[in-house]
Formats: sequence, structure tokens, C-alpha cells
Amino acid sequence: MKTTPNLTTPGLAALGALLVIAPAQAQDAVTGAQIVQSECAVCHAVGGEAKSPEAKAPRFADVAALPSTTELSLKVFLRSSHKNMPNILLEPEEIDAVSAYILGLRNKR
Repeated sequence: MKTTPNLTTPGLAALGALLVIAPAQAQDAVTGAQIVQSECAVCHAVGGEAKSPEAKAPRFADVAALPSTTELSLKVFLRSSHKNMPNILLEPEEIDAVSAYILGLRNKR
């Protein structure tokens, strides 16, 4: 006898939320790519470049590959000023987008 999973109303709501989140995250990554191209590419390799224009600036693909790189760590980093970087102020949704872009690079290695 074949049974089907019992999807309760909360279960259906969670499934619906997942279906909405995936396209939103993909859009965030596209927006993030646009932001890093305009704000970060002067120093960092943001695409498939072999090296960053600024020798001390890590490639975003390398940042994505670090075990310590998480959504939270990126968001904290992007909200903090750093001595060797220009003080670029991003809106919260821009930080979300840049984080989504960098984390998306992890899957492309």
C-alpha cells in the first residue's frame, strides 16, 4: 500500500515559504553581483578573475570557500568598518544581497 505524507496546514505553509525563498535568494545574488561589481571590483576579484586588482584584497571566491564564511559572518563583516578598506555603507537589503552573492560563489568552485 502506497501512502502519501500527511501535510498539515503548517507543513504546507513551510513548503510554500521555501518555494518563495529560493527565487528571492537568487534575486538577492543577482543584486549582490551588481553591488560588488560597482562597489568592490576596484580591489576584489568578484567574478572568475585569477587575482584581485589589489594584491591584499582576497578574491570573493576564496572568501566563500573559507569554512568560517557563513551568512552571519558576512553580514557582521559588512556592517563593520575595516582599517584596510574604504568605509562603504550598505543598506541592510544590500548587505543581504552581497552575502547571498558571495555564498553563491561557494557552489561554483
